[in-house]
Amino acid sequence: MPFDSETPKEFHTAPLVRLTSDGSWQTCLAHSRSHHLLIWITRGQGRLLLNGMQRGFGLHSVIFIPAGALWAADFNRQCLGQVLFMSGPLLSPFPDAPVHKRFASLQEQTGLAGHFEAISREQDAQQPHWTRAVQARCELAAVALHRHPDNTGKQSTGKHSAAQRLSRAYCQRIACPQAGHHSMAAHAAALNVTPTHLTRVCKSVTGKTAAALLTERQLHAARSLLIKSELPIRDIASRLGFGSAAYFTRFIAQHTGQTPSGLRDSAQNRMQQPEPSQNSGNRTNQAAIFGL
Repeated sequence: MPFDSETPKEFHTAPLVRLTSDGSWQTCLAHSRSHHLLIWITRGQGRLLLNGMQRGFGLHSVIFIPAGALWAADFNRQCLGQVLFMSGPLLSPFPDAPVHKRFASLQEQTGLAGHFEAISREQDAQQPHWTRAVQARCELAAVALHRHPDNTGKQSTGKHSAAQRLSRAYCQRIACPQAGHHSMAAHAAALNVTPTHLTRVCKSVTGKTAAALLTERQLHAARSLLIKSELPIRDIASRLGFGSAAYFTRFIAQHTGQTPSGLRDSAQNRMQQPEPSQNSGNRTNQAAIFGL
């Protein structure tokens, strides 16, 4: 794909911990994002919900999550790594579906680590044509991901079971912004299955019931809007499909122990804390772009 300087794109690398800068809920709750993520695990292990299935991940795992895909990850305290944030149109070498692979060879690991380091250097220095250099590095990382054989399951072979296909279809449905305007039973009807069957299938494939996944998606969206926007609470409730602001308040209090205004105030207090002196203005601005 030729470089197109007119197509709006943003690229930014950061430590893995940036994904949970406001708390582990930011990754532990099932959700989707408006930007693409390439995650490189260099230490530790955890559990991952991706493409409608739950699986473990460990050292040297590479996880690609396109914008709009439902996912969740439990990174343990020993987990370290890097994450590449990409906004705008998806670069053509990247797949349009989530991918989880493990780079076993030292050569593969060194190559991917080199791409992350180069992108970080370019975004810090911002020399002439740095955005073109960053895009080229992103494309090389995508090529490495594409070339590597799948070694974590059947996700790239197309040989999914009926249960896995149903779970994936449900996760794709509830990843949509309007998912909360419909009940779990309504989603089940749209998929031509009963709520009981959908619940049983999701539990067996993802470890969570269909209702729990929908609740997590709503809770993540609610917390994100409370923190990242200045929308009135009643408008957030309406946007997410809650019948009233009072119902929304009860929902938040039940799952967080705080009121919506309490959550917003706590987040604002944390944001007012001074940034470490070594952070450059460029990193701060890009963090704001990606809603970090």
